[in-house]
Amino acid sequence: QIKLDNKLKNKQYKQKSAVKKYRKEQKKLREAVRDAISRKPFPLEECKKKQVGKMGDLHLIQLVRHGSRQITWLVHLVCLMFFSEPVHVKKRKHESVIEKYEKVPRRLQTEPEKELIHLLPIKDKSGIIPQAVEKPVLDVAHDEEEDEEDMEEAEDFNEEPLPVLTPEEMAAQRRQKLQERKMHIAALASAILSEPDSNIKKLKELRAMLMEQDPNVAVIVRKLVMVSLMEIFKDIAPSYKIRPLTEAEKATKVKKETQKLREFEEGLVSQYKFYLENLEQTIKDWKQRKLKKSNVISLKAYKGLAEVAVKCLCELLVALPHFNFHNNIIVLIVPLMNDPSKMISELCVEAVKKLFKQDKLGYASLGVVKVISGLVRGRNYDVRPEVLKVFLHLRIKEVELQKDSEDIAPKKKFMTYKEKRKHLSRMQRKWRKAEEKLERELLEAEASESKEKKLKLHTETLNIVFVTYFRILKKAQKSPLLPAVLEGLAKFAHLINVEFFDDLLMVLHSLIASGDLSYRESLHCVLSAFHILSGQGDVLNIDPMKFYTHLYKTLFSLHAGGTNEDIGIVLQCLDVMFAKRRKQVSQQRALAFLKRLSILALHVLPNSSVGILATNRIFMQTFPRMDLLLDNESQGSGVYLPELDEPEHCNAQNTALWELHLLQRHYHPTVQKFASHLIAGAPTEGSGVLPLDLSQRSATELFETYCMKGMTFNPPVASVTPRRKVLFSSVSFFNQYNTIWHGNITCICCLTVQCPGLGTPSVAFWFLHFLHQVYFFNWRKIGLSIRKEKIAV
Repeated sequence: QIKLDNKLKNKQYKQKSAVKKYRKEQKKLREAVRDAISRKPFPLEECKKKQVGKMGDLHLIQLVRHGSRQITWLVHLVCLMFFSEPVHVKKRKHESVIEKYEKVPRRLQTEPEKELIHLLPIKDKSGIIPQAVEKPVLDVAHDEEEDEEDMEEAEDFNEEPLPVLTPEEMAAQRRQKLQERKMHIAALASAILSEPDSNIKKLKELRAMLMEQDPNVAVIVRKLVMVSLMEIFKDIAPSYKIRPLTEAEKATKVKKETQKLREFEEGLVSQYKFYLENLEQTIKDWKQRKLKKSNVISLKAYKGLAEVAVKCLCELLVALPHFNFHNNIIVLIVPLMNDPSKMISELCVEAVKKLFKQDKLGYASLGVVKVISGLVRGRNYDVRPEVLKVFLHLRIKEVELQKDSEDIAPKKKFMTYKEKRKHLSRMQRKWRKAEEKLERELLEAEASESKEKKLKLHTETLNIVFVTYFRILKKAQKSPLLPAVLEGLAKFAHLINVEFFDDLLMVLHSLIASGDLSYRESLHCVLSAFHILSGQGDVLNIDPMKFYTHLYKTLFSLHAGGTNEDIGIVLQCLDVMFAKRRKQVSQQRALAFLKRLSILALHVLPNSSVGILATNRIFMQTFPRMDLLLDNESQGSGVYLPELDEPEHCNAQNTALWELHLLQRHYHPTVQKFASHLIAGAPTEGSGVLPLDLSQRSATELFETYCMKGMTFNPPVASVTPRRKVLFSSVSFFNQYNTIWHGNITCICCLTVQCPGLGTPSVAFWFLHFLHQVYFFNWRKIGLSIRKEKIAV
């Protein structure tokens, strides 16, 4: 209806423009005629009288020249025969065309030429005689004068001034309009939700409000209608996909209920399609910075409309993955994940993550992965890393292992008619038929997807993911997408085909050896390599000593600063490298890592120390003779070389874990518990055993549990009223001003303590005593200067 109204308005506008243009032309014509009449015309050259012979009659000539209607066709024919020029006159060489044209008498166009209606010609012996009748001309001048009078009256009527509203009245009028629109939207929405089958036409009326033309309330009304329609479609959409009816189905007669359901489904799909097109057009107009011709909404307001449209599309993407046009929504949302606007890109990324997490069948995940792969390839790998990081939320685990187990397990199949006839009696065949019928009904009642179909979808999805990863590894190794690729390979590496293991390990090692990667990216390479070897690669005879060496060499890159978060990846690497490959790891390698991790526990934050000590506990329980490092009387060959980067040749068996005694005095109570437990030999029962809440958690879980991102101490410290006010506590100062180089600790201390009163020197000496207990500082190397109100150490 809106389109028809617009067409009618355009047609009327064009007609008015044409009438106005015609009136202007007629007015100019009348002015020219009046000007011509007022002047005296020049005498025209009269045409020379032709020789008429004996039958020349002046009266007859004048009748023919004036075109009297009383002359019959016979007289007209005679005049044509006797008074026209002979044929040979046209062929005279001395008479040119221009001279002949100049001899023709001219007449002033004081009147408009009359239009002729051509009739059927008459044919006689002389030839064909054309026939024509003058078209009756209306009195245009009189009509024009009347129209001009009407227009002047209308202009006089429109010249009345409109009432001027104050800002308060305009705001009140806007609020009133907005309240009316809200009530109308609410009424339509409640009617649709109460009876969707009967009120499906009101959905069209509500959707028409997306084209609100009142500039005062247009933006808010369109936003409200977008959100309302989104919630309505989420509620009334069925849990299946609606397919179009075939011609045969349309031709067949059905019940009234069935016909009503068909009409509802057809109307729902069409309105849903138009709604999605409106959302898409809103986003396109904002992206292309286009405005509609009506200019109802400003360009700045289009951004808010586009954000609401993106939110609605994200909600529909997650809520209706089974309904129609879901692939169209995916095609709209996935490119917006790479949008320059941070808000829109985060909305789309979170929506895709939710879709991956709740997608149990795999159809929607496969569609999204296909579009993302095409986007990355089409943009020449110039996309944001968040676009690839969404692959980490795919619900695909142990696909190939499940496939192998299903291939090995015997599949149940029903017997054919010939087999039944051959092996079973009549009664047995009857019972078997009933059993098979019951089993088929049970399978249909379960309504669960077959494992083979799900496996096929997951395999196809993973193939596309790995193709995307391998393309980036091959063609864009210096791309910012590389960390996301390495992280994805670390998660899905155990599902890669065995044929690609050698090439992939070589690529990962070359990336580490190139030195172009950051420390976190190199850790992802190590984690990917060991995930590959811990899955199907366990059967391969590969010794990844170079990856062990790289991790051992770079452990001291971690500290209590920015790299503290990388310890979570290190703990995952250690779990895969030692706990899951305990049979392939030598005792020398385990002792070297145990010693270096104990040193590292002194340099990091408390949550990292807890995670490292939990890993050391697994070392001592998994590998034999780890208690060598707890006995200072044991003797071995060689000297421990802590600076050597080869774990197999550093003679770690000749040292002791003296770091555990320092960790026993740590300010964090959980670190103290783990240190005491390890000094006792990590027993599983007895007096030195750990509490259940600590012993049953993995190292990564403990690292996340005791995280200090929120600047809170876990477990919380009981509040104690201090006797003196100290600007910096020894603990916070110690964490802020220590610097570590490869296990050699150097503390550069500069502390200022403000303490009013006479007991100020005791505070400084207490702090020095703390440093002496922790790092065995020499008192002679510490200078102490006492002033009146401040003490500097």
